[in-house]
Amino acid sequence: MYVLGKQTLQPTPIPGIEHVTLAGSEDGLRNLSLWKQSIGPGGATPPHRHDCEEVVLVERGAGELHIEGHVHAFAANSTLVIPRNVVHQIVNTAQEPLDIVGVFAVAPVPVFLPDGQQLALPWRS
Repeated sequence: MYVLGKQTLQPTPIPGIEHVTLAGSEDGLRNLSLWKQSIGPGGATPPHRHDCEEVVLVERGAGELHIEGHVHAFAANSTLVIPRNVVHQIVNTAQEPLDIVGVFAVAPVPVFLPDGQQLALPWRS
């Protein structure tokens, strides 16, 4: 498939997170997955890791990247580069939604909690 229709964010069981997979394994990809998320004010991803590299484009809002015991503040138009298998968490520190696009070097994207348990995703990847 070459052109995918317009897709909209949907609420998820993860509090404060809306998600849409823009392109992934169901679209025939094996080495790339593209997600769009909106994290509400005060919301955060769970601490997690992926067995692939991840790049996050920050479209709107501000937040913190918690990674390897450090906290890195960021704002709109920032790019977050997350190495393979590094536990990280993205936290919205603003009073507006944090809109991000995640690019992953694999499809589908397995997600693991810090203890190694796989997190069952409530969306397609």
